[in-house]
Amino acid sequence: MSVRPAWEVRENDDAMRWFDVRLAFTDGARVDALAVVAGGRVGVEDVRAQPALSADDLAVLADWIEDSLAEACCAGAGTAPGGGGGQGRRARPAWPCGAEGRRLVAQEYRAAQRDGADPVLAVMCATGHSRRTSLRLIGQARDAGLLTPRRAGR
Repeated sequence: MSVRPAWEVRENDDAMRWFDVRLAFTDGARVDALAVVAGGRVGVEDVRAQPALSADDLAVLADWIEDSLAEACCAGAGTAPGGGGGQGRRARPAWPCGAEGRRLVAQEYRAAQRDGADPVLAVMCATGHSRRTSLRLIGQARDAGLLTPRRAGR
């Protein structure tokens, strides 16, 4: 897996960033994608695969690239970390456990909501965890009463 920044377009305080994503498998199969990140949202603009992807494989493409793309998005504005092209993973930032961690997750979540950004992506960037783990942390903050309930009780 490699993620490389392709280009960035800035307008005022907003930025759109494109990334070249390559997944190479041991059997020689390869997937190349062009992903764009703007306004806290991620989109896949182009996908090329050899051999072709099935509909099921295409549906889980986001899961395949999730961690590496989030890591690249949080690394900084348009700069390739170390020029290594995805070689090696950066250490996860220190994140407190327990009540303090849940409080910080809730702060990140609410700040992203206020700014109109994706709150889950904000928690992912702050904690260094995957989407699934970040959603679990957000759920724990909700259970602790630090965030509003997801659905109204009947």
